[in-house]
Amino acid sequence: MTATNANNFPKLHNAAWPGVVGKGPDTPEPLIDLQTMIDLTAAADVDGVKFDGLDLFLCAPHVDIDSTDADLARLADRLRAKNLVTGSLVAPVWPPAGGGSAMGDATQRAQFVTQVRKACRIGQTLKKLGVRPDGVIRIDSAGGVADWAKDPAGNTKRIIETFSQACDVAQEYGERLAAEGEICWGGMHSWRTMLQVLEGVGRPKVLGFQADMAHTLLYMLGYNAPEDRLVPASFDWKDQATFNVGYTKLVAALRPWTIDFHVAQNDATVKGQGTHDKTGRHCLPRDPNGKLDITWAAGQWLRDAAGQPTRTIRHICWDGCMFSNDVMHKPGTWNSILAAMIDVRSAHGWHE
Repeated sequence: MTATNANNFPKLHNAAWPGVVGKGPDTPEPLIDLQTMIDLTAAADVDGVKFDGLDLFLCAPHVDIDSTDADLARLADRLRAKNLVTGSLVAPVWPPAGGGSAMGDATQRAQFVTQVRKACRIGQTLKKLGVRPDGVIRIDSAGGVADWAKDPAGNTKRIIETFSQACDVAQEYGERLAAEGEICWGGMHSWRTMLQVLEGVGRPKVLGFQADMAHTLLYMLGYNAPEDRLVPASFDWKDQATFNVGYTKLVAALRPWTIDFHVAQNDATVKGQGTHDKTGRHCLPRDPNGKLDITWAAGQWLRDAAGQPTRTIRHICWDGCMFSNDVMHKPGTWNSILAAMIDVRSAHGWHE
């Protein structure tokens, strides 16, 4: 049931990267171009409430990481034409996109930091152009779990060192980095290991956590890290009390680090497609197999331990990676997603 109260924060953003993640060559579906993602986002409407923005993937064919100032000015015009801004930007730190593993050799780690620098420069430019009022630069380790597991201590140490170098770059540009808690990335694959990385870098004013509700659900279930699961292996999804205890523990550990937040639904299974080996299966908000009470679960991240809105996250973003293209081209998809986002803001937001 969507309620539209007076809350105007956090702002409501869609994500552009579901048009490219897990799509393209060697996958079942073609890419969806950026203009189509802009148009689909701008067209969504629930009782006169619309998306405020679209978070971007800084990789061709959407936004080339080597975009010129003129390219970025044209991008800003495209967003303004649809009454949208942008916010959080995904840095293309992976080897296929020109980056390198954060736990790799010196050359690979230098490539990782270079991509962060380029992303920070784009972020700064979009701020100057007036279309990016807030947001972070999103990163992950750009390395797989199997590679990490060959030397857990050494690889975690290298990720911490690489992220620390990336923090130096971000600080130069006045940016913050958010490490994505997604189970397909080594060192990010477990909530406990994710905390080790964040605490190891130890720069909360520069590096924080990006919580996606679909991915963090899998932290609870121990995919890729059975020793860190927070519900029993024989867990019954009808046992809401046990689920709530585990979820509350998970959020209590990571919420102090959380600076970027994705509203999402998950059916508690994993899906691999393209370069994403094993990741959360994002679902539509009202998918009958969805396991999350979206509004309740979002509130655990957006409210502090005393139950008060943290007001630390200025915009929330919907993430629906690897939805089929057929689903993504339906206007009703985005209206249902926007309705879920409005519910979250109505329940846990604030007014300025």
